[in-house]
Amino acid sequence: MNFKYLGRKELRVSEICLGTMTFGEQVEERESHRIMDVAWDLGVNFYDTAEMYSVPGRQETQGRSEEILGAWIKKRQRRAGLILATKITGPSTGLSYIRNPLNFSRNQIFEAVEGSLRRLKTDYIDIYQLHWPERKVNSFGKRGFIFDPEDPWEDNFISILQTMQELKENGKIRYFGISNETPWGLMHILELAGKHNLIRPVSIQNPYNLLNRTYEIGLAEVSIREDVPLLAYSPMAFGLLSGKYDNGDPGADARLNKFSVLSRYNSPNAREAAKRYNTLAKEYSISPAQLSLAFVNRQVFVGSNIIGVTSEVQLRENISSTKVKLSAELLKELESIHELYPDPAP
Repeated sequence: MNFKYLGRKELRVSEICLGTMTFGEQVEERESHRIMDVAWDLGVNFYDTAEMYSVPGRQETQGRSEEILGAWIKKRQRRAGLILATKITGPSTGLSYIRNPLNFSRNQIFEAVEGSLRRLKTDYIDIYQLHWPERKVNSFGKRGFIFDPEDPWEDNFISILQTMQELKENGKIRYFGISNETPWGLMHILELAGKHNLIRPVSIQNPYNLLNRTYEIGLAEVSIREDVPLLAYSPMAFGLLSGKYDNGDPGADARLNKFSVLSRYNSPNAREAAKRYNTLAKEYSISPAQLSLAFVNRQVFVGSNIIGVTSEVQLRENISSTKVKLSAELLKELESIHELYPDPAP
């Protein structure tokens, strides 16, 4: 396993991070624990979850992924050496059954942290992340920012940073991260953190894959120059880049069929682009999954690649992508497809 640093060489994490949003929905607890055992044995020290998981967000399964991960940590006694990341649910998700109304006030952040600590059966969280901004920004399926003059958002960043600083000083969290943010949001947070000598984010968790490279446009440079690496989620575009959708319908249990709300990956252009990438992988004797993950792994702005699996077979194939090197010729062909189908799944 390869390792990279987050922040200013503050936290050393495995190149592959195991995402847990399938645990408690598509994967039951016993199998989830087996998957985590194998991941650990293969060198994965980084595990990501959220208070709203399992996905899709439902009241019946809210917090279940954290509970499954916490049970594994306690049972295996593996807190030492483990990098554990979770998230507080943002108001733009609309999941009012978690807290109502959802916001990032000091009281709600403290309440959310305590809930996650209890479910995770730990005394501290390594990276505590904001799950979506409070203000209305880019949402799934939309490339650009659409300003809403009715958005009641207020600049609450200083209060958030002060609360994260307090949690760090209290030993509840070690580091702070953001997710689904924009270049302006990240730069504004960094500016305020520096100006007021407060905790700065060590990572940003946004989508990034062959079908959605919008991160490269503005955020990639910020990641590199400001030492805030990307934790790339959906690196296989919810399975579309695995090849299983290329020759018909893989069945009701396939993620895109099971979670129809994820329409961003169901456009004709997304399907056609994925098929071209998957065909290209086979031409180079690489599995489509390994090609899509190796593409993400090689990016200098990526701190860790968050995979989501439902079986040990998938896990082993995904982790083996760290050994795949993409030739200059193959990279050129990937760019040719990208030029034909630029970011069909924003």
